[in-house]
Parts: sequence; C-alpha cells; structure tokens
Amino acid sequence: MLLSYCYVVCLYLLFLGTGTNGLPTSQVPLSAPPALSSNRTVSKEFFYELEELARIVDISYCVGTTGIQKPFLCASRCQEFPGFELVKTWNTGPLLADSCGYIAISHFPSPKRIIVAFRGTYSIANTIIDLSTIPQEYAPYPGDDGPDTPSDSIIDLLWRPLKHVRRVAEAAEDKCDDCTVHLGFMTSWRQTRTEILPHLVEAIKKYPDYQLTLVGHSLGGAVAALASLEFKARGWNPKVTTFGEPRIGNQPLMKYMDDRFLHEGEDESSSMYRRVTHVDDPVPLLPLEEWGFKMHAGEVFISKPKLSPAINDVQHCEGDEDPQCIMAGDSTATGPADDETELWLEYSKLTEIWNDGTGILAIPARYKLWQLFFAHRDYFWRLGLCIPGGDPVDWYREYPHNETDEL
Repeated sequence: MLLSYCYVVCLYLLFLGTGTNGLPTSQVPLSAPPALSSNRTVSKEFFYELEELARIVDISYCVGTTGIQKPFLCASRCQEFPGFELVKTWNTGPLLADSCGYIAISHFPSPKRIIVAFRGTYSIANTIIDLSTIPQEYAPYPGDDGPDTPSDSIIDLLWRPLKHVRRVAEAAEDKCDDCTVHLGFMTSWRQTRTEILPHLVEAIKKYPDYQLTLVGHSLGGAVAALASLEFKARGWNPKVTTFGEPRIGNQPLMKYMDDRFLHEGEDESSSMYRRVTHVDDPVPLLPLEEWGFKMHAGEVFISKPKLSPAINDVQHCEGDEDPQCIMAGDSTATGPADDETELWLEYSKLTEIWNDGTGILAIPARYKLWQLFFAHRDYFWRLGLCIPGGDPVDWYREYPHNETDEL
C-alpha cells in the first residue's frame, strides 16, 4: 500500500514538472495528429462510389432476418437498385462461423458488375471473441470448387484431377512464405466459398464483361479480403471495398496482399482495393498488433466522427499503417524509447490515455468498444439494420450532397 502511495505521489510530481497540458514538451498528444496533406482528398466520383457501396453492403444485413427475394426485393434499400438481379443468398449460421451475404448482378442503369456482398456479424459478443483468436498458417489457393453435382459431365469429372494438378503447380509459384491468418476469418471464408464459387463461375461465364465486385462490412470485410486473394489466384480480377475491416494476418500476409492489389502510380479510379476506415472505429485496430496482426494498404479514412461525411472528410492514406489515418487512434502508434526507465514507461502509458491537450480523458480508439454500435456502423450511413430506409438515424439524410452540406 505504501509503495502504491509513493508511486502515485511520484506521478503527481512528474505532472507538476510538465507543461500546462500534462505532457512533456517533446510529446505530441495522440488527439492532435499532423494535418493531412491536400493531395489526399478524394474526387466527387470516388466519394459517391463509396457511398453507393455502403448502401449495397447494408442490404446484406437482411440476410438471416427478413431476407432478400428475387428479382431483388427486401425490407431495406433494394428498391434503390432497380437494375439488380439476385443470384443467391447464403447464411451458414452461427455454428459455421456466422457468414452471410448475397450475390447479385448489377445491370443498367447501374454499372455492369457481379456483386458479392459480405455481411458483418449481428453478435457483438461474437465480434469480441472472433477478434481474439490465435493466428494459423496461411495456405493460399488451390481448393476445390465444392462437391460434385449431378450436372457434372463425364468430361468435367475426368478433367477435374488435371485441373487440381495445375492449381497445385500455380500455388507453388504463388506461395506466401511465413504468412499467418486469423483462424476465425479463414474458417468463415472456407464455409462461404463452397456456397458461392459455383454461382460465381457461372456468372463470370455468362457476363464476361462485368466487373467482379466484392464489398464487406466489419467481419464481412475480413472474409472479402480472403476471398479476393483466392479470386486473384484463379485469374479473376476482383475490385474490393471493405468498411471497418479488421486486421486479418501478419506482416508477410499483408505484403502478399499489397503485392497483388497495389501498383506504383495508380490513381483512385484504377485502385482495386479500398479499405475504408472511420475515426474512433476500434475494429480496424483489432486484433491487436501485439498479437502479430498488421494492416494492409489501400486505406481510405473518414475523419468526421458523426454522420454524414462530406467529400473533404474522406482522405486517401499512404502505406499499410498511415499514422495520419486510423492508426492515429492506436496507443501503439507512439511509444516510449526502449532505454527509458520503468517509471517513465508507466507514466507515458498513463499520459497517453489521460491527456488530449484539454485535460479530458482520451481513450485510444482500440479500447472504445462501445463504438461498435456507433463509429463502426457509421460508414456514410448507419449500417446494419434491415428496415425501410435503413437505420432510423438515416431517415432524414439524403445523398448526393456537396462538400459544404451538413446533414
């Protein structure tokens, strides 16, 4: 008890020896990241594309509740997409990694796309559990296309073993050395792939000029990321957009993803992977970096805490973990030097969560689990409720709007 009292007194004396904001003059508060450079601003076309994709993935929350019916009918936003044709919905159920979503063909007046939308989980408890699993070794393609069906011709059955040999050879060239992946996310993808692959193969054959488009929210973003890697290995060229995607694997796996989706000098219109994050959303910062999980590149950051963002609230980010984007809210983004004393280590940890420059308690975003109900759902709209017009918080919001509108 006496030792604890002395420790508190020492911390108090340290505070007296600091600046008026409670921090050493050499330490920058976490809540005051450097200003974003002007060349990070997104275009109006890019902004509206992301906004539309947020509504498309919001519809996936009807799967497992009121449902989606053909041609494309649901209790949510389906009427906003008259050119959509439903192909399939899937719901593996909570006992099989809680994977849900739908496949739809996007015809005129919408852009020509084959859309695969991956829903997040409804269970906050499952979210926390899923984000705390240990990683496993990542083995990319090949894999089977699902069980044999009566429609398989004798030629297909004879050709399948030869295709498997070819895939093994391709996988050897496409090996991901030292890569590890989140076990729960990989399990979700394995359960999902047998549900969707036969339908995707058929749709791609039928509509070869349609863009394969993957979109996912929350844990659905993690499944979309793993799906995109397999689709790339198959020779497909998916365009991927995720909202609130968690970390899915270690640094070698992130490099593996970057090598396949990012190219020098590409602009936003040609970018094939957009990982959208939102200030205060804890999920992109989980699982923890201390457990070996990292982020990949392609981040697009929404800096406005509340709905609705304007164009100048959305920014392009640089590299895998840009400290001016979602990583600004991670307490591991700025840490003390290794050679500092134990007392200073503890003091630095305390000041990181205590002072935001105004004397108000500032908790790092990774620990703001209540934001699972708010910042994690607020991507252009409040996602995750299958009722007409979406969540009631959105009933009086309407896009498009210009940069100066405040809704």
